[in-house]
Amino acid sequence: MAAAAELSLLEKSLGLSKGNKYSAQGERQIPVLQTNNGPSLTGLTTIAAHLVKQANKEYLLGSTAEEKAIYRVTQIDGHSSKNDIHTLLKDLNSYLEDKVSLTGYNFTLADILLYYGLHRFIVDLTVQEKEKYLNVSRWFCHIQHYPGIRQHLSSVVFIKNRLYTNSH
Repeated sequence: MAAAAELSLLEKSLGLSKGNKYSAQGERQIPVLQTNNGPSLTGLTTIAAHLVKQANKEYLLGSTAEEKAIYRVTQIDGHSSKNDIHTLLKDLNSYLEDKVSLTGYNFTLADILLYYGLHRFIVDLTVQEKEKYLNVSRWFCHIQHYPGIRQHLSSVVFIKNRLYTNSH
């Protein structure tokens, strides 16, 4: 999903009226937002944090130093190979083993951005792959059911009873 589309989804999930104009710069198509009152903002996380503040939902930015660290998987893009995605999912699965959200126990902007970035890959996983990445599946299922987040994205179905015994 292009960064501009992710930012539009974020605007909507935050309850902001559409109206921001996004462009992209450079070979990597880095998003740019031209603000009405000041210089333009560059970069997905910078613009996302600005939108969160606009919506008066600063709690999504986190309160601890760890929570304030915005996680974004930059190696996932339209050119990522299936092996790259599976390596990332394996690492993320290990990371989420003892966490409810990316920052531990509090839902933050990092969760929203990663959800939008991973959706197109998670939707194509087989049942066995979802079980292999059980912690990612648990986290993803939780985030997609958070009010206002999924928007028009398709709901990903997860089976609660394990079907395969050697998934890990």
